[in-house]
Amino acid sequence: MTATEQRFREFKMPDVGEGLTEAEILKWYVQPGDTVTDGQVICEVETAKAAVELPCPYEGVVHAVHFEEGATVDVGTSIIAVDTDPGAGPAEAPAPAAAAESAPAADEEDAEPQGRQAVLVGYGAAPSSTKRRARKPQPGAPVQEPAAAAVQAELNGHAAAPAAPSAAPPTPSASPAAVPVAGRPLAKPPVRKLAKDLGIDLATVTPTGPDGVITREDVHAAAAPAPAPEAPAAQPDTTGATVPSSGSEAVRARETRIPIKGVRKATAQAMVNSAFTAPHVTEFITVDVTRTMKLVQELKQDPDMAGLRVNPLLLVAKALLVAIKRNPEISAAWDEENQEIVRKDYVNLGIAAATPRGLIVPNIKDADAKTLPQLAAALGELVSTAREGRTAPGDMAGGTITITNVGVFGVDTGTPILNPGEPAILAMGAVKLQPWVHKGKVKPRQVTTLALSFDHRLVDGELGSKVLADTAAILEQPKRLITWA
Repeated sequence: MTATEQRFREFKMPDVGEGLTEAEILKWYVQPGDTVTDGQVICEVETAKAAVELPCPYEGVVHAVHFEEGATVDVGTSIIAVDTDPGAGPAEAPAPAAAAESAPAADEEDAEPQGRQAVLVGYGAAPSSTKRRARKPQPGAPVQEPAAAAVQAELNGHAAAPAAPSAAPPTPSASPAAVPVAGRPLAKPPVRKLAKDLGIDLATVTPTGPDGVITREDVHAAAAPAPAPEAPAAQPDTTGATVPSSGSEAVRARETRIPIKGVRKATAQAMVNSAFTAPHVTEFITVDVTRTMKLVQELKQDPDMAGLRVNPLLLVAKALLVAIKRNPEISAAWDEENQEIVRKDYVNLGIAAATPRGLIVPNIKDADAKTLPQLAAALGELVSTAREGRTAPGDMAGGTITITNVGVFGVDTGTPILNPGEPAILAMGAVKLQPWVHKGKVKPRQVTTLALSFDHRLVDGELGSKVLADTAAILEQPKRLITWA
């Protein structure tokens, strides 16, 4: 490492989850010129699982921020440069290195074998020791011209390094806008944010600023509604009938396209894999939960539950845990690769949570070993953390069974899809006052419907029915929490 590289340290996007390949920068907490300390949070990023705050592993002054908010960055790509010796005077920082790219097997013949190294959050990706051949320029690739490089460097907040002399003059381009650095349109950070807020792809905007820079006016012009198309003229066909012209352009003008990324992208892929891998079976049961609802009100007044979140979901969770204790065979996983059923002597209870970034399923570790107050505290913390978007990737790993509460939306029940790798998922419907036969008479009672989806490779109909029936029996007579526990 050269003296310059030792002074200007590049912080690379780390793998903040389990084998994640990219993350979106949601928010910067520092800007060029700010002083940072070792361990200080510098930005918030969103992975395919959750939003995570990244700490800086260096101490010094921020020299450059390489990406704007909203940019998606590959793991291993430098996102910020820190001058660790600002008192040494001005100096030019080296260009940041991009993420290591995969090379074909033929390029790795001379590489030294090395095991995969663990990556610590906030300390960048492990460096690769693989020897790679120099990549040949691809035909038709855009050429970075000095003028465009200078403009892009100015937008990034630092001066561009002088271009090395070339043996031949660069090929002139059609226009400055045709040669953005690294294929990115030229625009200042506020303009990029404006475009993101308006849902405008900068690649589709015609720049009018100097050196091909996109201005705010350009973005507003691109966001302006298209003029109403003229009525299409009827065109006669060969039979003499009239065929109207297509109105697809007018339809598209009233549509909004949202990129599929982050939590939404990961959830979609996981649900597709689960639905078409595990054979789903769903069973339903409708149950009188009047006594459980009374117990909820009593627990809210109990001194041992003071300050804790007490609601029907808490008792449904406790009922399911007792049902699993009575039927432990359901706590298992299907290992397709090794053709094994993995029995688990613990329950990590997942709770499906709707967040602004999409559906996530954090879980309460060793939920079966917790008392009711401990379970209430863990459930409250799980829900509040998920709503704030602060759920850590580790909190969503290792789940063994899940509850989804569709009743909060007034829905009676559903056929939930299994969280990948889990044997079952319980859906809790809305609790409603309904006519019910109680002690031989029709009376208004509080009733709900439960639905249990399970993996039929692991869970036979008898086992699934027992778990669902036991859960319902506890909710009908909550004293069974004591007699069956």
